[in-house]
Amino acid sequence: MSNSTQICITRHGETDWNAAGILQGWLDVPINELGRRQTVELSETFAASGFSCVYTSPLNRAFECAAIIAGRLKLPAPIVHHGLKERHFGVIQGIPKAELAELNPVLFGQILKRNPAASFEQGESMDDFATRVLDAVKNIAEQRPGERVLVITHGWVIDVVIRHLHNLPRSAILHVKPKNGECVWLDATAESIRHLQVELR
Repeated sequence: MSNSTQICITRHGETDWNAAGILQGWLDVPINELGRRQTVELSETFAASGFSCVYTSPLNRAFECAAIIAGRLKLPAPIVHHGLKERHFGVIQGIPKAELAELNPVLFGQILKRNPAASFEQGESMDDFATRVLDAVKNIAEQRPGERVLVITHGWVIDVVIRHLHNLPRSAILHVKPKNGECVWLDATAESIRHLQVELR
């Protein structure tokens, strides 16, 4: 058996703030009814996945998704890992993007492009964030060698992972935003993270 860990890293279901274009960051926002339906559909997709457990960001929108899926797949309660939290957006958390466009049009343009170089007052730097995320993935792999694990997390977290998989600099702008419920599969160890092709039936 391989000592690497197969990790399916997945974005949480939709929230009302996603739909309204309000920046969430570390603020606790629950998933909405569509988000719950998306999560149930995900659990059906994962029915034959062979996951041994579910890890989750501590933020409610991720934790609720993880709990729904764990329950439907008859897995243990989700394991919270703080390294999986969304990037901290500082003082602009909770501000609608339409309002930010008037307050700070330059920052608004960066956020629209999901530009990792954006600087958030009282928030988290891109380097600190990316290091935290990649360390979390490697830590999960170290804890679960040879297993297949589901991870529920956030959009900017998945961006960090995608840049790493494609050997892109942390400053690279990605032109595709991860959708709610979108997944990326990884083959990970305590030292490395690689892309993994998986087909679920």
